[in-house]
Amino acid sequence: MTISTLTAISPLDGRYAEKLSTLRPIFSEFGLIRFRLMVEVKWLLFLAQSKCIKELPELSVHAKNTLLKLIDTFSEQDALRIKHIESGINHDVKAVEYFIKEHIGQHTELSAISEFIHFGCTSEDINNLAYALMVKTALQQVLLPALDEMQQTLGDMAHTYSDIAMLARTHGQAASPTTVGKEIANVVARLQRQVSTLTNVALLGKLNGATGNFNALVIAYPEVDWQEISQQFVRSLELEWNPYTTQIEPHDYLAEFFQALSRINTILIDFCRDVWGYIAFGYFKQQSVANEVGSSTMPHKINPIDFENAEGNLGIANALLLHMSEKLPISRFQRDLSDSTVLRNIGVAFAHTVLAYQSCLRGLHKIIPDEAKIAQELSSHCEVLGEAIQTIMRRFGLDMPYEQLKALTRGKTVTEDDLHTFVQTLKLPPQAKKALLELTPSRYTGYATDLAKRI
Repeated sequence: MTISTLTAISPLDGRYAEKLSTLRPIFSEFGLIRFRLMVEVKWLLFLAQSKCIKELPELSVHAKNTLLKLIDTFSEQDALRIKHIESGINHDVKAVEYFIKEHIGQHTELSAISEFIHFGCTSEDINNLAYALMVKTALQQVLLPALDEMQQTLGDMAHTYSDIAMLARTHGQAASPTTVGKEIANVVARLQRQVSTLTNVALLGKLNGATGNFNALVIAYPEVDWQEISQQFVRSLELEWNPYTTQIEPHDYLAEFFQALSRINTILIDFCRDVWGYIAFGYFKQQSVANEVGSSTMPHKINPIDFENAEGNLGIANALLLHMSEKLPISRFQRDLSDSTVLRNIGVAFAHTVLAYQSCLRGLHKIIPDEAKIAQELSSHCEVLGEAIQTIMRRFGLDMPYEQLKALTRGKTVTEDDLHTFVQTLKLPPQAKKALLELTPSRYTGYATDLAKRI
């Protein structure tokens, strides 16, 4: 059976393939091979430019351009050629080295220095840098733009709906009022903090040989400061240098990154579930799409499928991110291969995350508050003013204020008239009594509007 969007086992390459086009060049096998090739070429160029190896002179402009062209024009046919080489030697990184040598074989200047390709490296010197560059590229090109759009959309909603008073719910029960905008602002504030944490995770890289001690490089050129060369090279890739590793970079930074990303996803799971609930309460109306079907048998239905889809994908993403953050920092002795297949699934976690963000944003653009429903619900819960009344009673030293309001309101349906009758009996200063008599649930929102507008 030919692999296609209909026959792919993973829905990422099937049902959702078109939605993930931005990630495919980064995290596919093609992407991994291209990043490996990029690291190999740039290491050779860096060594030649550094003039630390007398047998490796500085390259001519033509030679440099020939090497850089391998990166810039890298194609699927090139990737297939590398896979063909790999099938004969059973080593994926070595296949990239042989591919480069194959392409420069007819170039006199480059063929003369071809043995300096992959010089002093172990495969993990190439792999760790390739994966770090993949994560960095996906973060900058895909994740952060999606998160920026999410924060902007939610921030706009927080401002627009800042003064729509609504009933809050603690333990699912009626509680002191808030505003629609303030509840959305809470989500924005949480996202801002975690996105800042995510972007501040240092993406690390190493290039120090088979067990992290520069053994081969030092024995070949003991007069060269290989730690400084390694540090400069890693930083030239806009990564941070890690001098203390075994054969592999220990992946602690990846765990930090994945845990930060999973916290962002958890915030959005929380948000999607709340929006789902508010849609069920009727607080939000969903705009219908003419040709859409909500149920195969109930034609009236408009289901909150975007938020459900987002929740499901966020859960899958977090399951993978959690496993990777727990697994990748663990390696037997100086290296084992159990991290290899896990690293290849970074893109899967990113893909489910991106799908979720897309779904959540799509859902947000379909909902609007039903202000009449929200106001009706709020006005029917006058008991929430019990907090305000007993707090004013406390201020003016009245006897047992909490207990009096508990007896009046707990577990009961309380009307505005009931509260007014009670307030009239209180020995309060006229201005305080007047304020309580004029108070309604919709006016009892504290700083909610201001907080929503400030986000």
